[in-house]
This record gives sequence, structure tokens and C-alpha cells, in this order.
Amino acid sequence: MRGRFIVSLFLLFCGFVFINRLSAGTRDTDRVSVGRLEFAEIPPVPTPQLPDSVDVARLNHKAFWRASAEVVGFNLALWSFDRYIRHGEYSYISWNTIKENFRHGFEWDNDQLLTNIFAHPYNGSLYYNAARSNGYNFWQSSLFTIGGSAMWEMFMEREYPSTNDIIATPVGGTALGEVLYRLSDLVIDDRTEGWERAGREVAAFVLSPMRGLTRVVTGRAWMQRDTPGRRFGIPPVNLSFSLGARLLLFHDYKQYVKGGMTGRVSIEYGDRFAKRTVQPYDYFTFLLDFDVMKGQPLLSRLEIHGRLLSKEIYDSPKSHVSVGMYQHFDFMDSDTISPQTKSNKLFECLVPYKLGVPASLGAGITGRYTESGVWHIEGNAHVNAVFLGGILTDFYRNDERNYNWGTGFSVKGGASCFNRPLGLNMGANIRFYKIYTLKGCDLDYLEYPDLLEPNRQGDKCNTGFFTLNFHCNCRLWHNLYATFNLDWYKRRSHYLELNLKDANEYYLASSPIFKSNQLGLKMMLTYNL
Repeated sequence: MRGRFIVSLFLLFCGFVFINRLSAGTRDTDRVSVGRLEFAEIPPVPTPQLPDSVDVARLNHKAFWRASAEVVGFNLALWSFDRYIRHGEYSYISWNTIKENFRHGFEWDNDQLLTNIFAHPYNGSLYYNAARSNGYNFWQSSLFTIGGSAMWEMFMEREYPSTNDIIATPVGGTALGEVLYRLSDLVIDDRTEGWERAGREVAAFVLSPMRGLTRVVTGRAWMQRDTPGRRFGIPPVNLSFSLGARLLLFHDYKQYVKGGMTGRVSIEYGDRFAKRTVQPYDYFTFLLDFDVMKGQPLLSRLEIHGRLLSKEIYDSPKSHVSVGMYQHFDFMDSDTISPQTKSNKLFECLVPYKLGVPASLGAGITGRYTESGVWHIEGNAHVNAVFLGGILTDFYRNDERNYNWGTGFSVKGGASCFNRPLGLNMGANIRFYKIYTLKGCDLDYLEYPDLLEPNRQGDKCNTGFFTLNFHCNCRLWHNLYATFNLDWYKRRSHYLELNLKDANEYYLASSPIFKSNQLGLKMMLTYNL
């Protein structure tokens, strides 16, 4: 699983590079207009290029059977790989296992957080793009993710269908799928030929495999036209890559330090201050952080904010304010930096935090103020309902799980100011998540981890998770910037109806509260494309 994920991340990174390089080679009237997400040396183009009406009409033509065949075919191909190459026990299905899945119904599974929050939504993005590349819109394509996920859960595994998967795969898959589909749209150009055309098709396939497959099946991959073949035209796009060093500091009250390499891919697509939203995800942000650090997960953060609708409520030459509805996808992962081991059950978890929120929706407000075209101040605030979230627990251990499932809410906010002549940008962002586990285990602490009840969200617990980020960026030379980031992560878990006992059955604490803290420092070079 880890090896496949590393390969996928590498291919995704290569696809992003293709977006910039290939777009730079387009005709002068068809360039991707690169603004600045954080650095804002030049503003996004106020009049982005609209798609050609001929392309829109052709690409909006719905092909139900082809889309359905791609969804079913992907599930069969994945099952064949698991069954005949990996020989996974869960893939040995029969009519009896299918009947048992329907008889038993859904339960919470025990896969690791990366599998449930990233791998399954990525599969959902493939279902989604099977429909999206065959003419369906955002909302219609999301129904195909539900169908593809239900087929897999009920028919393609001998494990009982998963409650969390049937939520995370369609909802998270829709968010990730629309982002990848729109990025693939940027590199497609049916007017090109030769090596440039081949490079564009490979990049589009890497970003959206189902769209690439559809283009091959329909012949669009090599068909030359007078129009570019894009569904959305070219909006303002901001893309940056960062690479440098990261230090992780202390757990709780003990001082530990660990260092390694880190990187970031940051994308802003569309105009955040558009007067209105025409289609969902006309504006979105994408943030991916990765670490090359012993003992730490490769993927440390993945965040998507996609605007579903918006309305301008104030506009003047210096100021702008708009409100809207946003879909959110959040994933943050870490591991311990402590050299100690857990010596007894009363010792809190040495991992500081893990968070996955594949299904979240809420309202947001964003605004900006410009003074003399030199200083720019921007801010935003969001309040979201979390329909499904996974968060680290100190106690619950079942197979690969070390986290609780739950529902709750999140609050997000941020502000930044930048000076165009100096190329200086500073700002701060906060995130707060509250996750409530509603169907927790009803067991004494000394029974962990041997007698866990099946089909549970985890511990009876509510957890608050807070993050604070401060960033500073300074231009060194042209599009090259020095970047400094300071991150603070704080988790507070309150375990309800849990009694801690010693070996003599004496109570030590009832309904305990455990806390963890971690600091992260990043020093990077950022290239703003």
C-alpha cells in the first residue's frame, strides 16, 4: 500500500509540473494566467478565457452506458488485481459472501486512517471522473461515486460492507475527483500534435485516469480539432512548489526534536472574488504537504476547499466581501518523535495527532482590502458541519485502527497581508475541529485491546483538535521565495465513562482527559510558477 501511494504521489507531482510546462508552450492567446496565491506579485487576469461553445456542447453530451461500463470495469479490474496478484483474503468472494453482506449490513471497519481517508476517496474520484468525462455535471457525477462504492462494498469483498467507506468514498471522491478533472482540463489541447500532444495526453491521464481512458476509447486522445477541447476554458491559476527542511519539536512536556526534508504543492484555481459562482468548484484551493523523515508518514497533509456557490455582498474599488457555501476535505497525519515506548496502559499515546475529515460542508465569508495598490489585506472565516471525521485516540486499538470515527463541527479562519513591491507576505491560519464519537465501546480500560466490541466508532470520547499556522514569504529573485512556516498542533481528548484502574482494580481516574502538543518548523524555498 505504501509503495503504491508513493508512486501515485510521484505521478501526481509530475502531472502538476506538466500543467505549468505545457501551458507555457501554448499559443499567446491561450496561456494559463498565473497569479499569486500567497505572494501576489501580479493579480490574476480579470477576464479569463472562456471555453469554446463547440467544446462545451460536445463534452456535455451524456454517455450513460460508457460511464457505467467504466465504473463497473474499474471495480472488476481492481478486484482481479487483489484476487489473482495480491491474493488478498478479502477478495475471495462468492455468492455466499455476497448474500452475507446483504444479510449482515454495514459496520465500521478497522483499516488505517490513510486507507480510509485517502485511498478510498481516490477510488471514489475514479468513479466520479468516469461520469464527469462522459458528459455528466458535478451533482450527477457524484451519484456514480455512490453506485461504484456500493457495488464494491456489497459485491466485491468478503468483508462486511463499511459504514465509513460508503460515506468517505463518494463524498471525498467527489471533492478529489472534481479537482483532478479540472486540473486535467488545463493541459488538454486538441489543436496540438506530435510530442507536445503526447505529453499533454500523458499529463491528463496521470491527473485523471478515467478521463484519459475515455479520451482513448472515444478517439479524442489523437483527434485534431480547431478548438482546444476544454470544458472550462482557462481561469486564473496559481501554482507553487516548495522544498526544504522540517523540524518537529516536543510532545507534551518532554523535549524531543526530529528533522527531515519536506515539500509542498499549492494550487489556487479560479477567482476567489468572483461576483458569482456559475458551477461548483469554479474556485478551489488544493494543498499537499509531504515529508521525507524517518518514522513519519510520507503524506502529512492534504486539504481541499471547493466553493459550491457564492454571492457578492459588498464591492468597492478598495474592498470586497462575499459569502458562500464550501465543501471541505482535510487530512493531517503524524507519528511519534519520542524515543520512548509505551510501558503500560496508563501512559498516554505518544503520537500527537491524526485527523481525517472526508465529508464536511459549511458557510464561509471572504474579504480583501487594498491600499494604494501596494498593501493588500485578505481574510476568511468558515463554519462547517463535519458529517464524518476520524481522529487519533489514546486507547482504542483494533487491527490497523488507532483512531475514533465521529461527527461534529469545525471552525476555520485566516488573514494575510502582502506588499507587492517588496514581495513580502505574512499571515496566519487557524483550524479547530470537534469530533464526537457517538457509538463507542462500553468496556473497562483493563480489557483493552483484547476484548473490543465489533462495529464501534471507537472510544466513548469527544476530541478537540486545534492548529495554528504562521507563515512568512519573502522574494529572493524573480519567482523564487524564502518561506518560513510555524505550525502548532494541540489535541484534547475527553474519554467518557472510562475508568482507569491499576493492577489491583483500584480506580485511578474516571472520564480522563488526555492532551498532546507538537510544534513544527519549516524552512523552504518556494518557486511560484
